[in-house]
Amino acid sequence: MTCFLDVRQLTVGGDLATSVAANEGTSINDYAGISQADLLAFIRGRHVLIASHGFNVDRAAGIACLSNWESLLQLPQPYSAFLGLLWPGDSVWAHGLDYPEEPKIANDAGILIGQFIDANFANAASISFASHSLGARVVLATIANMSLPVRRLTLMAGAIDDDCLNTEFQAAIAKIGSVSLLASKEDTVLSMAFPMGNFVAGIVAEGHPWWRAAIGHTGPAQPRPANFQAPFEIPDQWEFNHGNYLQIDQPPAPALAIPTDVPPDGSPLPGQGATGWHEAFSSAFVSTRFR
Repeated sequence: MTCFLDVRQLTVGGDLATSVAANEGTSINDYAGISQADLLAFIRGRHVLIASHGFNVDRAAGIACLSNWESLLQLPQPYSAFLGLLWPGDSVWAHGLDYPEEPKIANDAGILIGQFIDANFANAASISFASHSLGARVVLATIANMSLPVRRLTLMAGAIDDDCLNTEFQAAIAKIGSVSLLASKEDTVLSMAFPMGNFVAGIVAEGHPWWRAAIGHTGPAQPRPANFQAPFEIPDQWEFNHGNYLQIDQPPAPALAIPTDVPPDGSPLPGQGATGWHEAFSSAFVSTRFR
């Protein structure tokens, strides 16, 4: 069973909850609450990894993709604990990801979660985060609203401006031991959404002050923080798209051996391209960077 922190009011759409709920399950059918005492016992003395899904993901899909992804993670046991993070990204996704209007609900979710973690996670051995898509804003806002330190952060296909590490969230990044990314130039969602969708993408050239790419498409802008860990760019030949990092519609391939890092262009597909290799790679990469 996967444990979750849940800040949704409704199963589909809806507003942000007013408090953080602790739950467990592997699907919407067996999803049920757990006590705060059980949550605290689960994380006590362990290195905690909290992972968030992205935009346009309802509760059922969030449970399915994160519980499936957890089954592929290779975290040191029994000293680690995984928590999925569910938030109502399906209530704001139509605003156009992260540009030109920043999704306020992602920032507000970060405030709520950050305060909850500060109040309850002091007995964890460490706290780390991973995210997909617009979940990058949720976890960065969470870290910005925490006083507890963060050991690791991995942003996968981050749907947020490429300069966020040294502008908006510079102070949050300084709290983290190491920062990692996975980015793909074959991500058609991020290439269309930044800058300002296809309409402006053909008019505003790179280097113009209005131009911003997504960090999950082209990687982080210079200068990169001292705690940033390269490499990050998935080989173009893999054709890694936005929905490939977390999937719910295919059985996963066998877990890849770790350490697994981003290889150079021209490298063969992980797992010989077997079904589910995309999330096998993303989980192995995050497992490697988590250690």
